[in-house]
Amino acid sequence: MNDVKLAVLGGEGTGKSALTVRFLTKRFIGEYASNFESIYKKHLYLEGKQLNLEIYDSCSQPQKAKFSLTSELHWADGFVIVYDISDRSSFAFAKALIYRIREPQTSHCKRAVESAVLLVGNKQDLCHVREVGWEEGQKLALDNRCQFCELSAAEQSLEVEMMFIRIIKGILANFKLKEKRRPSGSKSMAKLINNVFGKRRKSV
Repeated sequence: MNDVKLAVLGGEGTGKSALTVRFLTKRFIGEYASNFESIYKKHLYLEGKQLNLEIYDSCSQPQKAKFSLTSELHWADGFVIVYDISDRSSFAFAKALIYRIREPQTSHCKRAVESAVLLVGNKQDLCHVREVGWEEGQKLALDNRCQFCELSAAEQSLEVEMMFIRIIKGILANFKLKEKRRPSGSKSMAKLINNVFGKRRKSV
């Protein structure tokens, strides 16, 4: 069984928990205690594989607070970054989160393949008080090699499910890339060792 670890991040009140619970239970709950972090578990069958999915729902951080994401970057295989289309400050926070994830990799958190990231503009049902345009979200995603969608956790159960499936498929695609790169690396190493020791044998 494949383990898939997904972190859901975003500013306070953007609907991170509502999206997660909507996906897991198909129910919408509008109010959550925002000062607790949770890890939810779900078994899925996708692309012919049994998956053990873990979703990390972070506690809300003040949108002006400093954040490191060090533990999340080590733990997660992919990220859902959530903002509220009716709150521009939440979009700025989402942008900062994406920039942090896409920073040039440091030695203590080096990945063979770039993490899958999906940017979500939530609360589409509040489009009458929209502060962030669809085009802005799309551009931010394209500029940072992310997937993108807008939806409403309150009104669109199917769209929420498809959004999570989309990012999980992105993570699985990354797993396949990692597997392809490992054998080629092993062959190169074997070839190098053979060349070195082969030459030594000939010289003896």
